[in-house]
Amino acid sequence: MAQLLSSSCSLTFSASNKPCLKPFHQCSTSFSNTVVCDNSKTPFRQLFLREQKPRKSLAVVNASTISTGQEAPVQTSSGDPFKPKRVMVIGGDGYCGWATALHLSNKGYEVAIVDNLVRRLFDHQLGLDSLTPISSIQDRIQCWKSLTGKSIELYIGDICEFEFLSETFKSYEPDAVVHFGEQRSAPYSMIDRSRAVYTQQNNVVGTLNVLFAIKEYREDCHLVKLGTMGEYGTPNIDIEEGYITITHNGRTDTLPYPKQASSFYHLSKVHDSHNIAFTCKAWGIRATDLNQGVVYGVRTDETAMHEELCNRFDYDAIFGTALNRFCVQAAVGHPLTVYGKGGQTRAFLDIRDTVQCVELAIANPANPGEFRVFNQFTEQFKVTELAELVTKAGEKLGLDVKTISVPNPRVELEEHYYNCKNTKLVDLGLKPHFLSDSLIDSLLNFAVQYKDRVDTKQIMPGVSWRKVGVKTKTLTS
Repeated sequence: MAQLLSSSCSLTFSASNKPCLKPFHQCSTSFSNTVVCDNSKTPFRQLFLREQKPRKSLAVVNASTISTGQEAPVQTSSGDPFKPKRVMVIGGDGYCGWATALHLSNKGYEVAIVDNLVRRLFDHQLGLDSLTPISSIQDRIQCWKSLTGKSIELYIGDICEFEFLSETFKSYEPDAVVHFGEQRSAPYSMIDRSRAVYTQQNNVVGTLNVLFAIKEYREDCHLVKLGTMGEYGTPNIDIEEGYITITHNGRTDTLPYPKQASSFYHLSKVHDSHNIAFTCKAWGIRATDLNQGVVYGVRTDETAMHEELCNRFDYDAIFGTALNRFCVQAAVGHPLTVYGKGGQTRAFLDIRDTVQCVELAIANPANPGEFRVFNQFTEQFKVTELAELVTKAGEKLGLDVKTISVPNPRVELEEHYYNCKNTKLVDLGLKPHFLSDSLIDSLLNFAVQYKDRVDTKQIMPGVSWRKVGVKTKTLTS
């Protein structure tokens, strides 16, 4: 278990519940400080140890931190310098979190990553792997330091364990928290009962803990929470940014936009949004909910600087997103897998715009007690339109790209109206990277470069919304 969490973390068992700090010479890590957390009772620990004999002792993970240094001042839009903000990126080892942490560090923010590294454990459990080889989080951070001179702190632990999170808040004292630290896959949440329970417990309890930590220790801290456009579903009216003004029986009010989640994952995000809105009203927390569309791409300016900074690239049917999956399928000669009729329309954005949007939200924080909702996407596409774009780009590269319709494993409309508003981030200065032929070409070339790492058995969908059951699925069931 220790080696799965981190190549340089030690796993020991103690009868003590209380987190403590160990000096450098007493721990096995190669970094300057140590944060210790008890993960024995947290959701991800229970999920992955259920088949092992229960232990009476508690798991204590020695987690490392890298001390930060002073960086150059960040410039405001008016050109006036101000002291760099301290930003905590929860889930900073993941697909969006890693790119965001590097981007913010490069922009002059002081950054700390908080992560339990469970996303890597999901791969091990399900027999999956990133298309790209990804280095350990410790090696990534050390590489960033050697290339840029900028330091990123690292806290390894589970935010569902409040003692760990509270110690982390008191130690780092963040001005802003970017919260990516949730199980992010709809198919994963629909594998079986245990993954559904884990998804909701991990996501909802983790976010609640973050809200309580802000209230208790950093009341002026700005929460930037990654939501999803999937909260809205596919209504037959325009999708507004978080709120809708309606007139009913002669009376008018502005209310939260109705939510129609389509998986246990999406439902967890809806619960998060309600909890955050309530705490903004009750406690005066300032929060921005970024309802993000489907992200594609792999490279940002920062992750392209060195191979050890390379981001993960998921192509499987559990964690892979549509455009990324199609590019890998084309690269290995597998037909593009369009679910059902393929008329499903979704909002999309380049990962370079993900990091840009988060930076804009931090630089323009919500007011105390304000719960803002931004729809974070740049374009809308039907699934069939994406398949056509990849087919044309593949043909230019000499690839024989075919498309097949596979039975839709999800419960969703396959043809529907879809029109979302997304003006708030543009008003703050978002400069979108629209999907272009050149970008698809680069993704295809990237996929061809690493095609020997593709496990084609992971391409076809194997999780059914209608067949999810109580029996825990293994890799072969």
